[in-house]
Amino acid sequence: MNTLVASAICAFGIAGLFYLDREKAPRVSWALWLPGIWIGIVGSRPVSQWFGMQQAGNLGLDGSPFDAAVFGVVLMISIGVLIRRLGRTRVLLVANWPILIYFLFCLVSIMWSTHPDVSFKRWAKAIGDLAMALIIATDKAPVAAFRRLVSRVGMLLLPTSVLFIKYLGDLGRGYTSDGLPMNTGVTTNKNSLGLIVFVITLVVLWNIRSLMLHKDASNRGRRLIAQGILLAFGFVLLVMAQCSTCKACFVIGTLVVFILTRRTFTKRPARAHAVCLAILLLGGGSLFFGQADVASALGRQSSLSGRTDIWNAVIPNVPNPIIGAGFESFWNTVNAEKARNMLVHDAGFSPLVIGGLQEAHDGYIEIYLQLGWTGICLIGAVIITGYIRAYKAYRRDPELGSLFIAYVLTATFYSITEAGFRTMNPSWIFLLTAVVGSTSVTAGFLGRKKGRIAASKIIELSPETTLPTFWSEPDTV
Repeated sequence: MNTLVASAICAFGIAGLFYLDREKAPRVSWALWLPGIWIGIVGSRPVSQWFGMQQAGNLGLDGSPFDAAVFGVVLMISIGVLIRRLGRTRVLLVANWPILIYFLFCLVSIMWSTHPDVSFKRWAKAIGDLAMALIIATDKAPVAAFRRLVSRVGMLLLPTSVLFIKYLGDLGRGYTSDGLPMNTGVTTNKNSLGLIVFVITLVVLWNIRSLMLHKDASNRGRRLIAQGILLAFGFVLLVMAQCSTCKACFVIGTLVVFILTRRTFTKRPARAHAVCLAILLLGGGSLFFGQADVASALGRQSSLSGRTDIWNAVIPNVPNPIIGAGFESFWNTVNAEKARNMLVHDAGFSPLVIGGLQEAHDGYIEIYLQLGWTGICLIGAVIITGYIRAYKAYRRDPELGSLFIAYVLTATFYSITEAGFRTMNPSWIFLLTAVVGSTSVTAGFLGRKKGRIAASKIIELSPETTLPTFWSEPDTV
């Protein structure tokens, strides 16, 4: 098929999906465009690459000024929106104090970073990840906002990825470091493609299940068609991406959603703990002993030894095991160069491949390199708190809570072989959204002061208590 014809069909198809998936109510805020733009860029490729811009300078250290400007504008508008919603924003921030402490320590760690200016810029982008989660959670209809946001981003990225792979190979296909072909779609590598497809497709599957159960939903038939087509794109792309970690995460997330919403577990929510632990242990074990995407990505045979070689090289070279190298700083230090040399001389990796190594391919080790054991403890607190909040949300609303639990577990699982907690990573963004969203389900407040919610009045509502008023109150932003 001619590329112009294929592109036209793809464009009309995307428009058709938007038309079919529209719903009458509830109405969401225009501010939802902000996380849509943010996730759309993070889940694909930088804006400068979309426009074919060639930037001068050390992009690995400085980044693209154009991309920085785009993210800066989106972030500033997002902060303005959250200031307008200060009451609800303050409640969620105070309730999620482990996240605040983690980001505060990241800011403090800039003081011992090799390049403080670069670290601060990256920290500002990290704040953007949290801001997007807050915009979704503080919307006047947060569940509808999250559902529509993910669906809209998926309708743009997934069909376009298939178009790029099938008909625009220069844009949608590439080669690994060892010369093997890979499908990248709208992203820059197969692992990025697998990740964005996984996080979107899990919500699409959840949407379909919800529509099947709620037969009174508006435009149910048309929306089922749209979501079914989008689900088909997701399945096809998960196969095309050839990312075993993301496939495993999708299976785990699907199991969590479908198992925890059965009456056996909704009547006795405490059973969810055993299910989550069993799924995580079984999935983690099978991934750890049977999959090695990291080694393959580095030009090695697919074996566990490739991954452990990287870990053995970087862990001893951490500048300070207690506080690390500073936020997003390790790979710009002399210690990182020593680790690369070890991989070349002692492990036999290709210098061309190792020269581009910019992550440990393990989220927990990556945090250790950047923030030391302090960072590990803080990220552990975020995960544990996130799971507790997601479980409380599950007790109140099993359908929504099961999805939040799925994202917390899969983020924990994904980071076994990939740096899933890094800035502007879809896994990290969806983890923050799940944690903050869970809090918005379970956090209550008893008093207001000058129109703002008193943060000191936050309580954890029992499952029988009515939802907080901000889930339905009008919003001008």
